[in-house]
Amino acid sequence: MSVLFVNACVRSGSRTNRLARYFLENISEKVETVNLTEENILPLDGARLCERDLLLKEGRTDAPLFYHARKFSKADTIVIAAPFWDLSFPSLLKLYLENVSVSGITFRYENGRPVGLCRAEQLVYITTAGGPMFSDFGFSYIKTLCNVLFGIKKTFCFKAENLDVDGADTDSLLKAAEEEINRFFAR
Repeated sequence: MSVLFVNACVRSGSRTNRLARYFLENISEKVETVNLTEENILPLDGARLCERDLLLKEGRTDAPLFYHARKFSKADTIVIAAPFWDLSFPSLLKLYLENVSVSGITFRYENGRPVGLCRAEQLVYITTAGGPMFSDFGFSYIKTLCNVLFGIKKTFCFKAENLDVDGADTDSLLKAAEEEINRFFAR
């Protein structure tokens, strides 16, 4: 079984990364990490979209442009760690998701509807927030991509929020999230 860890934590000492590492310690399989701060993932501007379309038309899904899409589609489990920023997640993760959303690799169209091609049975999303998460558009977006486009039906979210609120016991809040993770693995 292969596990792909997509790390969108951009700060050193990230509490989201701490929680993700705790989750990953419970996995016995080998984990392959994609650290988005170390990757050169470019936005899909006009020129890159033309290049992508041409490569797909030629059936060249082995091209370097599709490296991340191929890895994403072949993973058995995907773990994403992304801090909660401005009701969502860091833009690096959005760029990554745009680059892995490739017709013919992570999904295809059948009768005008997307059909997922990803092998993963589950995706786990881990996040932390300094304040309250009134609504988590980040996880909602990820869950919709997984369910509708990629064919990944099981999505889970582990979070710790209110970490920077005056008087917050950050360690206790993170430990509570770790307990949720423990219950996940105990099931």
